[in-house]
Amino acid sequence: MLRSALTTALLTALSLTAAQAADAVGFRETTVPDASGARPLHVSLWYPTDDSAPTVEVGANVVFHGIAAIRDAKPDGDAHPLVVLSHGYGGNWRNLNWLAGRLAREGYVVAAPDHPGTTTLDKSPAEAARLWERPHDLSRAIDALIGDPGLGGAIAPHRIAAIGHSLGGWTVAALAGGRFSPSRFAEDCKLHPNPRTCGLAAELGITPANAAAFETGMSDHRIGAIVSLDLGLARGFTPDSLAAVRVPALIYGAGIDIGDLPAKLESGYLAENLPKPTTTEIEIPDALHFSFMQLCKPGAVDLLEAEMPGEGIVCKDGDTRSRKAIHDEVATGILDFLAKAIPDR
Repeated sequence: MLRSALTTALLTALSLTAAQAADAVGFRETTVPDASGARPLHVSLWYPTDDSAPTVEVGANVVFHGIAAIRDAKPDGDAHPLVVLSHGYGGNWRNLNWLAGRLAREGYVVAAPDHPGTTTLDKSPAEAARLWERPHDLSRAIDALIGDPGLGGAIAPHRIAAIGHSLGGWTVAALAGGRFSPSRFAEDCKLHPNPRTCGLAAELGITPANAAAFETGMSDHRIGAIVSLDLGLARGFTPDSLAAVRVPALIYGAGIDIGDLPAKLESGYLAENLPKPTTTEIEIPDALHFSFMQLCKPGAVDLLEAEMPGEGIVCKDGDTRSRKAIHDEVATGILDFLAKAIPDR
């Protein structure tokens, strides 16, 4: 009886260990150099691993929770689909850390560059004013992952998608083939003069002098699907270029307007002009713009307000559900979408 009980306990422990290994997430940070030396990219990577080393919490700080991952774990031996992530204006790789972990546990390799000039620790005005470089940052991350399987594992080149939040949503729309017109954006700002978007024009280099830089093309033919999370600056994309996008798109909008900029003017514009048969638009009624960022720790609102009055909104959501519940809905929707949009074949 005792031997039987011990055997059962041992088998249970072994099965739990195997299950934990199958769901393990590897994490590492790397730098992708630039040929000119002017725009090196800090890139964070999450990937499947069968490593059994202890996990640590990555992406946490005094405000936000992180996720459990194994730092510098060895990638498993399989080829996996790749998702590149693009953070919002002034954000960083941590903002979609929660989603990256879920994707990695489902078998995706995930890469998130910090976009120079528009990230938390790099607000260089010269780099910020080169908005057209943001899509190229994602392409460079793809190049690096395909070129070096030692970083996150082998990549299935026919299964690559891009996901972006806020200005990151703009970035992935451009990556899919959207053409951005500074003059169109300026005209729209006369109709909707919102400082949250129009006020960024000069800072992001959205000027007539840079029209040619936007026109040279920011798309990447390797992208097989895109997901936009409450994007901004959408109305500068030309309708004809959006109509010509040939990859499936999932567009999420936040139902609670925090700055006289309802989702219908941004996410709605994108969904309206992308091809209807391959586009899905979802508005989450109880989500705010920042609900797509990572989970906040208790007391985070008060801490942010004390440091920077008005910034507590980053950790506020609607009153009906928790941010975790919103994340669960979004993650499930994204995983279902990607399974169909970039299937294993």
